[in-house]
Amino acid sequence: MAESNPNEDLHYAALEEDSGSVISTTNRIGGLSRKFTATASQLIAPLGDNVVANPSYRTAMEDVQKQMRSSTLQNKVRSMVTTTPTDLARSKFSSVEIQHRALSFVPDEMLRSIPEHQNTYSLFQGFQATFPEMTEEGKKHRRRVSRGRKLLEETPSTPEGPEGMSTLNKDRSSMMHELEMLGIRKNMAHTEIIEIDNKIANLTGMRQILVDRLAQLENNETILEHDITEVEIRIDEVQDMMDEEGAEIENTPSKTDDGLAVDDDGFMSQSIYEKLPGSVKSGGSTKSRKSRVHRRKSMPVLHEHFKPGSQIREIKAHSDQIVGLDFDSPFGTMVTSAMDDTVKVWDLNAGRCIGMLEGHTASVRALQVEDNFLATGSADASIKLWDLSKAHYDPHGSQIEEEDEEGMAFENPNDHPVDPPAGSMDDCTLYTLQSHLDEVTALHFRGNVLVSGSSDKTLRQWDLERGRCVQTLDVMWAATQASASAPEGMWRNNISNRAPAMQTDFVGALQVFESALACGTADGFVRLWDLRSGQVHRNLIGHTGPVTCLQFDDVHLVTGSMDRSIRVWDLRTGSIYDAYAYDNPITSMMFDTRRICSAAGEDVVKIYDKVESRQWECGSGETAAEEGRTPSIVEKVRVRDGYLVEGRRDGIVGVWTC
Repeated sequence: MAESNPNEDLHYAALEEDSGSVISTTNRIGGLSRKFTATASQLIAPLGDNVVANPSYRTAMEDVQKQMRSSTLQNKVRSMVTTTPTDLARSKFSSVEIQHRALSFVPDEMLRSIPEHQNTYSLFQGFQATFPEMTEEGKKHRRRVSRGRKLLEETPSTPEGPEGMSTLNKDRSSMMHELEMLGIRKNMAHTEIIEIDNKIANLTGMRQILVDRLAQLENNETILEHDITEVEIRIDEVQDMMDEEGAEIENTPSKTDDGLAVDDDGFMSQSIYEKLPGSVKSGGSTKSRKSRVHRRKSMPVLHEHFKPGSQIREIKAHSDQIVGLDFDSPFGTMVTSAMDDTVKVWDLNAGRCIGMLEGHTASVRALQVEDNFLATGSADASIKLWDLSKAHYDPHGSQIEEEDEEGMAFENPNDHPVDPPAGSMDDCTLYTLQSHLDEVTALHFRGNVLVSGSSDKTLRQWDLERGRCVQTLDVMWAATQASASAPEGMWRNNISNRAPAMQTDFVGALQVFESALACGTADGFVRLWDLRSGQVHRNLIGHTGPVTCLQFDDVHLVTGSMDRSIRVWDLRTGSIYDAYAYDNPITSMMFDTRRICSAAGEDVVKIYDKVESRQWECGSGETAAEEGRTPSIVEKVRVRDGYLVEGRRDGIVGVWTC
């Protein structure tokens, strides 16, 4: 009898168990189907005896009705009715399936608008090239590459053994991979640069749009301020008329009960005169001396948004060399004088001439604009004071062409300005100061004090409220006193070094602040005066030629001279703080908080940036070669808050940003 195999017995037992489980499952399914069939037959059977014979059916239907009446089921049915088919289908999906469908589905329109592939690398390669050194694998890769390079240097050209060959192949693969990554990085950097350039171009266009908008706003602002000034002047005139009428009424003799007139001039009229500010009683009448000074209520900022060295406009101002130039504020009022014996007032915002100042009998070489007041010193030895706010000028009047109204102030340089209306400056004259015996070559006023210098070798201090000279300073006497302490022959040498054109400008420049006065003269000295005592407080010795320009602040004094240098002095010690040399004599100089701008006998303005400690040039001479023209020499220069105005020998005025 053969022995049975235990493994075979287990196998047969498993088969019998599986077959039994299948049979039992089949039986269960068959019984369940019979139950469903019986239930369905009962449900679809006709009413009659079946209802009585099957009470369970009635009970079941009653339960169904109870369930249908429940509020919970009714709310579910209502929500299902209001639910869209899309939401109903989406609720049957899991969140993972929804995310997969959203990522895998792309509309046909997007597929048709896919841009052409321009990169030579895939997205995965770009990601891999961006972060290779951030992982340990990248660091190991670096070490393997370094070791491979060292191995190449130390091992012979033909490696010994299969291990050496395998190592070299791995190092080569690593190096090739690194080379590929470097190429991808380079391509990515190139692409980013192109994108940045495109963004810069777009931003530049947007910036230009905003600059144009800012220019239009400032133009409208200037016109509106002018209209406000006109209204304020009209208000003052009406108020003066009302005050005069009130004074006449009060001055009329009153009558008593008996009909006799009573003169109240000693009581009521006097009180009215005292109430009128700035009025002067003269012959029983009042004359108002109220000054109608207009100060700008806003400061232009347009020029600050231009690149330094950009030209704002160019004006053909005179037919001869410009010898005097000043302006009050950026895009404000400018006054120019030239060798053609004319003095013109300009609207810098529009580049138009407001009017011509008439009254001097010779050319004006010294002038200053301050708060709508203008002081001019002429070769006829007189000084005149003007109130520019009384000019008859309409910035949006009939003299402006339609195309100019639509353009920006800096876009339409006017080489041939429209002639101003006749008599537009007739009411601007205030009074004339006469005490000098020769040409007035320099002047400066601040507040109610004006100091002037003349070729008669004197300085005169003027009281602007009373309109008369209150002090005369003899420069020759001060020079004689200084020559005793100066090195022998210094006065004589400085005088002999003067240029012929500057021989008459004995007083080249001056500036006053309260009781302090700085004056530069033809002997090269810079003298600091005390107006309270009329004495020289200090002599600054250093220039070897006539001083032509100067300006000081709280700490430093900057001077320009015919000796082709600009010197910066420390007012606290009286010593030279810094100096700059040029190729030609300095004819004009001015500085603001950041720059020192000077005219040094060239077709450009020399600019020293104190913040960046660098020299650069601004003017037509920078672009003259490209434009095929030869600009004239710059003679005068003025700067305020980065807004530069320069006057040339051919009578042209250039406006720049610096």
